[in-house]
Amino acid sequence: MPVEQLRSQQRRARILEAATRVFSAKGYHGTLVDEIASEAETSKGGVYFHFPNKQAIFLALLDYLADMLRERIEAAVASQTDPIGRAEAALHVVLDTFASHPRLTRLFMVEALGAGPEFNTRMIEIRAAFADLIRGQLDEAVATGAIPPLDTAVAATAWFGALNEVVTYWALSSTPGDLVDAYPTVRALLLRGVQARAG
Repeated sequence: MPVEQLRSQQRRARILEAATRVFSAKGYHGTLVDEIASEAETSKGGVYFHFPNKQAIFLALLDYLADMLRERIEAAVASQTDPIGRAEAALHVVLDTFASHPRLTRLFMVEALGAGPEFNTRMIEIRAAFADLIRGQLDEAVATGAIPPLDTAVAATAWFGALNEVVTYWALSSTPGDLVDAYPTVRALLLRGVQARAG
């Protein structure tokens, strides 16, 4: 990779890291591009070289976390051989990923909801993609007899909703603790809910 291209990628990453800190401290509406530039130790023009506006920066952060989460889930699922083991691995990696990135989690779960209508379409797409990923695992579990037949679309929506609530509550808490500690309870509730036959 050419040196200038590498530097450009590094500058973009630095801007996103700075934006995460500023958005987390001031909220989406309270953040100015000037503040992101200052935090990133670059010029306002340097920010605009990579992102046309504040909205584009915020959307890039949402996509970054969604992509990271999807990649980690797919890797965790691929490491397991049975459907229930895949579901357990996916649940654990979701909680671990959010726990490891509290600022991004707050942006993803809290700030995006109040950022404005321009973000609704993207968030709907991201949520639908994760619900589809869950549904695929549940379909396989039904096909192999690991769980009894059920409406996997409804079940996947319920699983996503449960995880969304647990993570959002953690992100909003003044004394959040370790999100991964919720795993045994979340696992038990979700697997019992689909009558999983494996232990």
